[in-house]
This record gives sequence, C-alpha cells and structure tokens, in this order.
Amino acid sequence: MANEPTKPSAPDGTTAQYRSHATPPDSGTLRQIAAFAAGAPFTALVAAVEVAVVTAALGVPLSTAPVAVGLVAFAVYTADHVADAEGDADSTPLRARIALRYGDQLMVVAAVSYGLAVALAVGAGPAALALVLVPGAVWIGYATDWLPAAGAFVAPLGGASVPRLKDVFLLNSAAVALAWAVAVVAAPLAFAGVPVDSAGAPAVALLFAYVFARSFVDVEVPNVRDVAADAARGVATLPVVYGVSGTRRALLAVDAVAAGLLAATAATGAASTPALAALGVGLAVSVTVTALADRLGGAALGVAPDCSYLVAGAVLLAIGW
Repeated sequence: MANEPTKPSAPDGTTAQYRSHATPPDSGTLRQIAAFAAGAPFTALVAAVEVAVVTAALGVPLSTAPVAVGLVAFAVYTADHVADAEGDADSTPLRARIALRYGDQLMVVAAVSYGLAVALAVGAGPAALALVLVPGAVWIGYATDWLPAAGAFVAPLGGASVPRLKDVFLLNSAAVALAWAVAVVAAPLAFAGVPVDSAGAPAVALLFAYVFARSFVDVEVPNVRDVAADAARGVATLPVVYGVSGTRRALLAVDAVAAGLLAATAATGAASTPALAALGVGLAVSVTVTALADRLGGAALGVAPDCSYLVAGAVLLAIGW
C-alpha cells in the first residue's frame, strides 16, 4: 500500500496520521508552517490592513494604529489557538498540532507581541492604551475559564453555572465582533489623537456598526467548517443550530445590513469616497464567500472571509490612497 498509518507521536500529543512514503520528509513541516501562517499571522495582517482602510475612510493621519492592532490580533489569536488546541484537533488538525507541540513558546511570543502593542499605545496616549487593553480583556472572558471559575466562587452552593462567552450562542460571535469593531474603528482616532467630532461622529458610528456587522459574518462563516466539532463539544453556533442553509440566509441578511450602513456612511459626506468604494468591493467578496460557504473547503473557509479586507486594501492602493 502507498500509505500506511504512522505511530502516534507521544511528545507532542498528536494522534496517528497517514503519511505517504513518497512524500519528502520536510513536507509535513512545510504544511505545519503554512497552517501556522494561515492562523494568527494572517489574522494580524488582516487586522493591520483593516485599520489602515478605516484610517483612510475617516481621513485621519496615518499612525502606528495598524501595527499595534496587528500585534494585538496576533497575540489574542495565538493564545486562543493554544487554549483550544485539543478541541480544534478535528477542525484544524495541523494548527492544533502546532499549538500542542509549541504551546509554551507560542504563549511567550503572544505575550511579547501584546507587550509591544502596549508599548506603542503608551507612546500614543491614555486613550490608545485603554483601547489596546480591550481585546485582551474580551478574550479573557471569551475563551478562558475565568468567568466560569468566578461564577463558581460567587455561587459555590450549586447556583447557576457561568459559561465561557465562547460557548454562548450568538453572544460568542457578538463579543468577537464587538472587540474587532472597537479596535478597528477607534484605534485610528486614538493613536492619531483625533477627537470623534473632528472625524465626524455620524460617520464614525456608522463605520463602527459596519465593522461590527462584517466581523460577525467573518466569525460565523468559518463555523460552517467547524460544525461537526462544535456540535460534538456542545458549542452552539449558527450552523449547529440552523444548519448551513439557514446560516447562509442569516449571514447574507447581515451583509445586506452592512451594505446599508456603508451607503449611509457615504451619505454623511464625512468619509473618504475611495475608501468606502474599496470597502464596498470587499463587501462584495464577503457576500460571494458567504454564498459559497458550503462549497468551499475547510482550509479556504478559514481564510476566505478575511480576504475581503485584503481585497479592499488592494483596491484602495490601486485607486491611489
């Protein structure tokens, strides 16, 4: 037979996998590097681009906000992948394998990344510092056992248990979307020291709502890939509760709301037209990905939703930001 099962690798806690004898010895390493790059580093790049596009949309001076938010995104998503490595083994096995094998090292890198973001924020002022701390605080309640432990301490006599936000239907995605919206829209203002009124309060509020809606979609689309693993762990997501078809309809409705918010932002006249056009192209990519959610492979679903921001960034550069 061309493929035979290899023995489990005890040091990294991984399960038995199939490996072709004709495959070069380093191909597994290359796949793992690719899986890692498609995880937190890719998310960090998307976060930086998204902040840059919103910076252009609001017409505020370019600052270190994209770098700081990118560093925070890398730190938070790296820590999240390590914390849930065992549960992610079915949906993202290569990424989970890396998190299991190099968990301690990844947590150190995540801490250093967050520390660098905090250092940049300190130089930008108190508002930037407070802003940078928001995603970390949300992640503590979202993915760790801090809230369940606190609930057990407050009600030790058999009171109602407090779940992680990550395990609460819809609230889990809403919490992530809220953290993204705060970071992406407020960071350009805080790091550049521009008051909300100077940028146009209606435009800021509408862009905030737009990023929240788009981020909600970006969180739920990959859950189509994870539906079996989430159901097995008892985690309720849109695909688990309503199926893929119901999820597609719901997310397309959210994208329609996002389109309305983008149009309303343009109507205020306070936002950059080229940047809004770029975001519109990105939204079209998002709608396409959502419509094809059940036809895309697992790896593609992990990155395709966020690619809409890379497309928006490329369009903005092409039309001359």
